[in-house]
Amino acid sequence: MLIYRFLTGADDAAFCHRVTKALSEGWQLHGSPSYAYDASTKTMKAGQAVTRVAKDQPYDPDKKLVDF
Repeated sequence: MLIYRFLTGADDAAFCHRVTKALSEGWQLHGSPSYAYDASTKTMKAGQAVTRVAKDQPYDPDKKLVDF
């Protein structure tokens, strides 16, 4: 089963660390990062999709994706 997550946050070092942590846990980058301007906070927001294969596990919508 292929698991999909979309990480989002302020475009800062903390966001980059979240993506790096996901990669170190076996997640793979999926597509290009996205950026958008948040007019209410006057900051840039970043997003990055990541995927990971979870073998021999049925999908369970009540399970957190990081627990697969």
